[in-house]
Amino acid sequence: MINKKVGSVDDALQGVKSGMTFMFGGFGLSGIAENSIAKLVELGINNLTCISNNAGVDDFGLGLLLHQKQIKKMISSYVGENDEFERQMLSGELDVELIPQGTLAERCRAAQAGFPAIYTPAGFGTEVAEGKETREFNGKMYVLEHAFKADFAFVKAWKGDAAGNLIFKGTARNFNPNMCGAATITVAEVEELVPVGTLDPNHIHIPGIFVQRIYQGAKYEKRIEQRTVRQKN
Repeated sequence: MINKKVGSVDDALQGVKSGMTFMFGGFGLSGIAENSIAKLVELGINNLTCISNNAGVDDFGLGLLLHQKQIKKMISSYVGENDEFERQMLSGELDVELIPQGTLAERCRAAQAGFPAIYTPAGFGTEVAEGKETREFNGKMYVLEHAFKADFAFVKAWKGDAAGNLIFKGTARNFNPNMCGAATITVAEVEELVPVGTLDPNHIHIPGIFVQRIYQGAKYEKRIEQRTVRQKN
């Protein structure tokens, strides 16, 4: 029986080192690999290139790595909730590559599927397309974008089993599934780790073939990025 379970976050992060490229799943603060991020901060490795839809907030998520100056380059789509990110970018301390959200997701998915590149219409005729190959298909222009190359992908799921099969919940499905298998090593942390055979195969979102290591997270803060409530009448 395949068993990809590791005993702790320390075991899951074996092999990480400075200068690597990491993918981080999640959408805003939903579905982020909280335990893995906290351990990376503790390890103190630096000069990292991080691929993530967003950069967390000032005191949570990838914002923790930013505060410790562990990130050299950030490849993201939306970064509007992090003041430290803005400060480092404007001061030249942080190299930033902004990518249209759909293109970011598809470059992850291309890496997952083993495709070297994709063509996308997003960004044609703008700064995004400068220096890149373009091509016409059916009368419409497209930009060539290369699949990402990452050393580790850190994802977070609601449930998983020892074989690495994963189930995500809600908006955590936005980027986490695309990053599974898109790096040399995919580390999945889960809220609940169950024995193989427990999960209904019809409900599994990512099969274990895309995951190399899985562990149960110790705790989850699950912050809400922006709380919006309806005024009482």
